[in-house]
Amino acid sequence: MLKRQFSAGIVPYINKNNKRFYLLLHYEAGHWDFPKGKIEKGETKKEAALRELKEEAGITAEIDNDFEESFVYFFRDKEGILIKKEVYFFTGQASSVKITLSFEHIDHAWLTFEDAIKKLTYDNAKELLKMLNPI
Repeated sequence: MLKRQFSAGIVPYINKNNKRFYLLLHYEAGHWDFPKGKIEKGETKKEAALRELKEEAGITAEIDNDFEESFVYFFRDKEGILIKKEVYFFTGQASSVKITLSFEHIDHAWLTFEDAIKKLTYDNAKELLKMLNPI
């Protein structure tokens, strides 16, 4: 049986000294990724992305209106059920560089595009970042 899950996330950034820095979170499971999580009943995609950012990093952001991207992947949950997951991503300028991590995370980093590409664990996250920095 195939179940579906919908998540939303944000690629938070700050601009400093004419450079853009992106926030990556180091999850307890070991991977580096952008803040994201499940869309709750009654939430819009943007509301979910902002809530997850607040819960996971303790900050807010102003979502950019010119970027929304999504990707789909499949995985099996703990019971072995196949899940089709669709994740929506936005970008937004962060309100602060001071991060308060949730229990799900063990570290964070504000990184330039070049460093973030090297640090991100998953290819879909790397592709997402490349869309924001066409070479």
